[in-house]
Amino acid sequence: MKIVTIVGARPQFIKAAPLSLKLKGFLEEVIVNTGQHYDYNMSDIFINELKLPKPDYNLKVGSKSHAQQTAQMLIGIEEILLKEKPNMVLVYGDTNSTLAGSLASAKLQIPVAHVESGLRSFNKAMPEEINRILTDHTSSYLFCPTRESVRNLTSENITENVFLVGDIMYDATLLYKDLALQKSSVLEKLQLTNDKKNYYLLTIHRAENTDNPDRLFSILNVLNKLDKKIIFPIHPRTMKMISHFNLNHLLKHKNIILIDPVSYLDMLNLESHAGLILTDSGGVQKEAYMLKVPCVTLRNETEWVETTENGWNEICGYDSDFIYEKINSFKPPNSYEYIFGDGNSAGKIVNILSNYKK
Repeated sequence: MKIVTIVGARPQFIKAAPLSLKLKGFLEEVIVNTGQHYDYNMSDIFINELKLPKPDYNLKVGSKSHAQQTAQMLIGIEEILLKEKPNMVLVYGDTNSTLAGSLASAKLQIPVAHVESGLRSFNKAMPEEINRILTDHTSSYLFCPTRESVRNLTSENITENVFLVGDIMYDATLLYKDLALQKSSVLEKLQLTNDKKNYYLLTIHRAENTDNPDRLFSILNVLNKLDKKIIFPIHPRTMKMISHFNLNHLLKHKNIILIDPVSYLDMLNLESHAGLILTDSGGVQKEAYMLKVPCVTLRNETEWVETTENGWNEICGYDSDFIYEKINSFKPPNSYEYIFGDGNSAGKIVNILSNYKK
């Protein structure tokens, strides 16, 4: 059996790592990198660090409008699928690469397996929400990370070949956490070895925040009020928009430490030792929960509602005063529930795919 795996963005390389390791010896895997994230620090570094097989194809699509990017991916993926003739196509998450992979496959009547299926933010202004809904409705196998994601699919009348397998990122966290904690270079470089649990970690990348000058100003403005160091691995696109809106002055505070995007192991290290994480990333929200680090989410909703229901994640939107208040009043609960499975979602997925019969 041959599977074509479609990846292209930072989170997808991380999710693909534990599953690719499990696929070896069971199924033939052909990896397609769309090149959606084209910066070395956002793509190749993850392939090298996580020892992923080198992609068999790289479409090198790069940064474009949603329509242009998705269209170029569709053309390139279709050509590869016609050449490789796989039994199934594997897609991850909710990016344009995910949508292009699922649409190209569905048009060619090739079954699609969607890892991280069933997530819903119920905000269709998010491109990711459109991508995940369309992908779920074109998929033949739907691998859900949580009970809530299964319920979301049921409410949309998707009930066939839906599997609750746990979260693949929890597999990755367990697989690489010890290695990440042994890697102290990022903390040493930032002179933070004595500041563990005494700094904030910030990530911003979603268009709803970066492309709105008022929201971006409000989020950055709160940084100037905080009394702890703020480590900010800044996404290239976020830096571009900060400059575009002339907001660079908001990054001048002595407590703000700007760094380039970091590798997965360095990010796990920074997350593990942070006192609190501020983010608009779904993946970082999850990692914060998995590492038992309090999280403040810079959005008005989350697809990971279980993290808020269990008290480890606060939804704060983008109002500067409200974010500041939450940061200073946030007290995580004493209890902790393992909501993302047992860390063997990759094994469960491989077992299901191994029994596939065309």
